[in-house]
Amino acid sequence: MTRLNLVLLIAVLASALYLVRTQYESRRLFAEIDKANSEARKIEIEGQRLEVEKRAQATPLRVEKLAKEQLQMRGATPAITQYVNLKPATPASAGVSP
Repeated sequence: MTRLNLVLLIAVLASALYLVRTQYESRRLFAEIDKANSEARKIEIEGQRLEVEKRAQATPLRVEKLAKEQLQMRGATPAITQYVNLKPATPASAGVSP
């Protein structure tokens, strides 16, 4: 009977140690999940902030201002515009006989 009690005591101790280890691992994993969720929220907020900043940077007025200041571009006016007139294709020049 003493051997049976000793075996049962060892089984109970092993089971208790396994339970403690499992609970510890569970808490550790839960903390990692919470940390990952927190990081995901931060990344999502940063992405939204960058999207708003991108939209603010791409306004037509800002693009035009940068084109004028940094690239020394100017708007197209009739005074600096050159028009090209194309002659209509004639059947002889197009290789088609009447």
